[in-house]
Amino acid sequence: MKGILSLLKINTRNGKPADDHTDSVLFSTAFAGQGVDDSMLVPWEARAVEIGAKRLPASRGGKLLQGLWAKDKYMAHLDKDAVERMERFFEFAAVPASRDVIRQDEYGNFMVVLLTGTIAVDRVQPWGEQLRLAETRPGDILGEMSLLDSGIRFSACTTLTDCEIAVLSAEAMDDMVNKDPQLAASLIALLARKLSLRLRVVSARLSDNQK
Repeated sequence: MKGILSLLKINTRNGKPADDHTDSVLFSTAFAGQGVDDSMLVPWEARAVEIGAKRLPASRGGKLLQGLWAKDKYMAHLDKDAVERMERFFEFAAVPASRDVIRQDEYGNFMVVLLTGTIAVDRVQPWGEQLRLAETRPGDILGEMSLLDSGIRFSACTTLTDCEIAVLSAEAMDDMVNKDPQLAASLIALLARKLSLRLRVVSARLSDNQK
């Protein structure tokens, strides 16, 4: 994470990238750097078609995102102006119940913020047991681990009800890095903090399950 943040420290003038700055492709090329070719990658565009996701008006999606993050212990560090600036980088969608938004052990270059509804987070253990790790609530973030480290998905995320979601892709993250680097750095730092907390909780649950 320290390496990612250092790459975001670019020279700026009046809040804009300097002329000699080369556009970042840190996130959109990271999977290729890990040896993952396009045939192995599952982008949001493909998953959206597969699960029958419908585009949600940005006016509604953005309003929901603002309201939820304003109440979140960590994401509330992004003020209203910051979230409004961030909205243009997200896609908003409505997803029917019983659809796999994310599947375990796949390579996916997007993360999801749950806006309404409930999503189950399940992991199939190496010995075959399926363990429910969580049933998420609006405001929860899913899939950010793979977006940040270009690794395989740790668990499956399935809609238990009709849901509305916000989606941030690797390409959109690179776009944010280029157009609003301070905002991107703030988001990445907050995602890392929330991810660390969630991994501690999941690790404790997995350890308890093995006793």
